[in-house]
Amino acid sequence: LQRQILYCAEDVGEYKARVAAVRLKKHNPNISFEPLCERLNELNIARVFEKYDLVVDGSDNFETRYLVSDACVIMRKPLVFGAIFKFNGQLSVFNYENGPTYRCLFPEPPGVEALPSCADAGVLGVLPGIIGSMQALEAIKIITGIGEVLSGRVLIFDALQQKFSQLQLNPVQENQGIRKLQPIKYDKNSNCSRSSVVDEFKELSPIDLVEMCRSNPKIILIDVRESWERELEHIQPSIHIPLGSLNEVYVAQTLPDSYEEEIAVYCKAGVRSMDACRLLQDLGYKKIYNLSGGMIRWHAENMPMNID
Repeated sequence: LQRQILYCAEDVGEYKARVAAVRLKKHNPNISFEPLCERLNELNIARVFEKYDLVVDGSDNFETRYLVSDACVIMRKPLVFGAIFKFNGQLSVFNYENGPTYRCLFPEPPGVEALPSCADAGVLGVLPGIIGSMQALEAIKIITGIGEVLSGRVLIFDALQQKFSQLQLNPVQENQGIRKLQPIKYDKNSNCSRSSVVDEFKELSPIDLVEMCRSNPKIILIDVRESWERELEHIQPSIHIPLGSLNEVYVAQTLPDSYEEEIAVYCKAGVRSMDACRLLQDLGYKKIYNLSGGMIRWHAENMPMNID
């Protein structure tokens, strides 16, 4: 609770929505609050969202994020998105005036193996306040019609470097045309059960990967995105093995026999590539690296597409 200014130690065990409404009412008694103490699901989300013009997402799990996004697309409501993890934050506005959606940024939810373990999950205490305040700003801009709404762009904040960067995001018609909820479900204990597992691959920043490739021309760089993503752009030199094709037979035909070869993997956001690293690890490869943040971070940090 130390990073959530609306709550105190004596609030433990109370509904957060109800406590927040009581505290905020003290700040401004002229505002009407309606705390809803129920978990969103595919059965109640339309009823909950129906009377609101704008949705601000402060959730902390992929099931809710995709559910909220799909519902906002179906109900044509703008969505102010914010996400935080460790020392980084992301911010954008989706579904605004026919702009991109959450699925335009992350088309598919990550596999359970890509979820952070209970031991790894966490966030720098001040980060929720920083990203949350910027979400509030975007909500005010949408409501009042002032300024330029953060639609078609993703703002990325690196707290350790006190650095902001932006990624341009284009709408994908398929994601804008969702007409049916597509709920996802994870085993609630599956990521916690991984807390004792130590991954043997390393995370690389974009600049680290560039330097590694230039110092070792023999390093194998694998793009695990779909073919249409690669056709739009890709880092050169790299080979293409879509995540769905990354199996023992395909790898044996494509990669060297030596398990000591250095292999770096990338995708759009660093999630699918993490799955790929684990698959390669299971196949016996020992020197594996994952591009942290994927192509999103690559562009945000202005890295070259050709690293020969």
